[in-house]
Amino acid sequence: MSSESSKKRKPKVIRSDGAPAEGKRNRSDTEQAIEIEERRIQSCVHFMTLKKLNRLKGRDQTHEAKQKVDAYHLQLQNLLYEVMHLQKEITNASGVSSKHEEIDLVSLEEFYKEAPPDISKAEVTMGDPHQQTLARLDWELEQRKRLAEKYRECLSNKEKILKEIEVKKEYLSSLQPRLNSIMQASLPVQEYLFMPFDQAHKQYETARHLPPPLYVLFVQATAYGQACDKTLSVAIEGSVDEAKALFKPPEDSQDDESDSDAEEEQTTKRRRPTLGVQLDDKRKEMLKRHPLSVMLDLKCKDDSVLHLTFYYLMNLNIMTVKAKVTTATELITPISAGDLLSPDSVLSCLYPGDHGKKTPNPANQYQFDKVGILTLSDYVLELGHPYLWVQKLGGLHFPKEQPQQTVIADHSLSASHMETTMKLLKTRVQSRLALHKQFASLEHGIVPVTSDCQYLFPAKVVSRLVKWVTVAHEDYMELHFTKDIVDAGLAGDTNLYYMALIERGTAKLQAAVVLNPGYSSIPPVFQLCLNWKGEKTNSNDDNIRAMEGEVNVCYKELCGPWPSHQLLTNQLQRLCVLLDVYLETESHDDSVEGPKEFPQEKMCLRLFRGPSRMKPFKYNHPQGFFSHR
Repeated sequence: MSSESSKKRKPKVIRSDGAPAEGKRNRSDTEQAIEIEERRIQSCVHFMTLKKLNRLKGRDQTHEAKQKVDAYHLQLQNLLYEVMHLQKEITNASGVSSKHEEIDLVSLEEFYKEAPPDISKAEVTMGDPHQQTLARLDWELEQRKRLAEKYRECLSNKEKILKEIEVKKEYLSSLQPRLNSIMQASLPVQEYLFMPFDQAHKQYETARHLPPPLYVLFVQATAYGQACDKTLSVAIEGSVDEAKALFKPPEDSQDDESDSDAEEEQTTKRRRPTLGVQLDDKRKEMLKRHPLSVMLDLKCKDDSVLHLTFYYLMNLNIMTVKAKVTTATELITPISAGDLLSPDSVLSCLYPGDHGKKTPNPANQYQFDKVGILTLSDYVLELGHPYLWVQKLGGLHFPKEQPQQTVIADHSLSASHMETTMKLLKTRVQSRLALHKQFASLEHGIVPVTSDCQYLFPAKVVSRLVKWVTVAHEDYMELHFTKDIVDAGLAGDTNLYYMALIERGTAKLQAAVVLNPGYSSIPPVFQLCLNWKGEKTNSNDDNIRAMEGEVNVCYKELCGPWPSHQLLTNQLQRLCVLLDVYLETESHDDSVEGPKEFPQEKMCLRLFRGPSRMKPFKYNHPQGFFSHR
C-alpha cells in the first residue's frame, strides 16, 4: 500500500531564477546533502542488518524496513518542495521596486535645512517615513523647476555671447592683414634698435617642430640667456620641411604599387644588395639625425666665441654636440698646442670622467649588436660627442640601476644644470686660449710670468727652458721615471702630455707633464729626471722627490690670481728656480781645480737638513731667502 502511494505521489521541484533564493537553496542543498550522506550511511548499516535479518527472520522484516525508508524519503521531498516555494516567494517580494528609488535625493539634514516649512512639515514627516519621502520628492520637484528656468536663461545668454564672438572674429580676421603690414613696416626699426621681434617669432614657430630634448634645450638656453647671459645666442638650423615630413603618415597609392610591379619585371636581372650593403643601410638609419639642430654661441670676455651645435639621434634617443672655437684675432698655432682647441677634445672631461666616447643610453648597446656596430666612438667625428652634460641640458637622464623603458625630456633637469654647465664651458675656453698663448712662448724658450706673479720668484733665475714639446700617451707610458704616475692611474688617455727640458750649464732637467683636460681646476702633474753627474730621479734622490713635491703638492702657492690660468707657467718657472737651488747648494769637490761650476747666488738660511741632506727649496717673499719646509 505504501509503495503504491509513493509511486502516485511524486515530489514537485520548482525552480527559481532569483539570486537570493538560489543562495538559500544552495545552503539548504548543502544541509540536505549532509543529511542524505548521513542517511546513506545509515542505509548501508541497515542494509547489512537487513541481510542478517533476512537470513535470520526472512523477508517480512526486510519489507517492513523498506517501507520506513520510503516514508522518510517522501518526507524529505515534501520538505524540499516547501523550501523552494518559500524561496520563490521571498524572491518575488524583494524584486518589487519603486521609481522614486532611482532619484538621487538630497540628504535629510540638507532637506530640513533648506526646504520651506510648508513642504518639509517637520512635525508630521519626522515620525512618518512615508510622508517624509513624499515631502522630499515635492522639494526635489520644486528644485528641478527652478533649475530648468535657470537653464533656459543660460541658453539665451549663450546665444547672445556666440553672436558677440562672431562679430569679434570678423573684426580680428580683418585686423590680421593690417598687423602683418605693420610688422613688415617695422622691420627696419627692429634692426636699428636691436629688437628682432619678428625673428624671435619665427624661431619659436620653428621650435614647435623640434624633438623634445632639443626643444627643452632651446627653451632653457633661451631663458638662461634672457635672465643671466645677454651675450648667449640661441638659434635653430636645419630643414623645417623635412622635420614636418617625419610626422606625416606614409601615403599608400595604387599608382605607386602598379609602378613598382612594372619596375619589378625590369629589375629581375639586377643583383640583390649584399649583406654588407644592407648592414650599412641599417647603420645609417640607426645613426640618423633629426633634420633640425640647435646652435649656441657663447661669447667670452676676450671676444672669443664657442660655437656649439646640438643634434638629436632619433633612433638612439640621445643628443650629441659639435664644438668650434673662434677668436677675434687670428691665432698662430704652436706645434704643441695642436690639440688644445681641437673640436674632438676641447670639451673632453668637462665633468670628471665624461669623455664623450660612449653612449649614455644602455639600450643602445643592444641596438648596436643588431647592426654590427662595436662602439659609438667610431662615429663621433661625424655625429658629435654624446657627453652626459649634453643629455642633461636636453632633459634626458638614463639611470643605470633601474633602466626606464621610455626616457622623457625633463625641463627641471635641464634648468638645474644649465648655469653650471655654461660657466664651465666659458672657463674651459678661457683656460685653453690662455694655454694656447703660453705654449707659443714656451716653444721659444720663454716662460711667461705675469706681473701679478713676479713676487713668487727671485729676481734672478739662471736656469732656462730650452725645449717644450708634446708627447704621445704611449711614449709617456714608456718613460722610466713616470712609473709612479702610471701606477697611480693618473695617466689616462684623455690627458695631454708634454716634455720640458730645463738647462743650466751641463745640468739638464727633464720634466714630464700630465695636463688634465680640467686644467686649471685640476693642476698639472710633473715627474722629474736630472742628468748631471749621473741620472737622478725620485727613486734615487730625495731632493728630486722634494722638487716634485714643490710643484705638485704645493701648487696652491703658484696659482696666482683667479682663475689661475698662469699655474702651468708658474710651475715651470718654479722648476727653474728649484734647479738653481739644487745646483748651487751642491757641495764642491776640492780635488777638482778651477772655479765652481755653479756659484751660490741664492741666499739660504741653511744648506742641508737631516741625514738625507735635504736642500732649502721654499722661497720666502719678500725677504728673498730660501728655507726648508
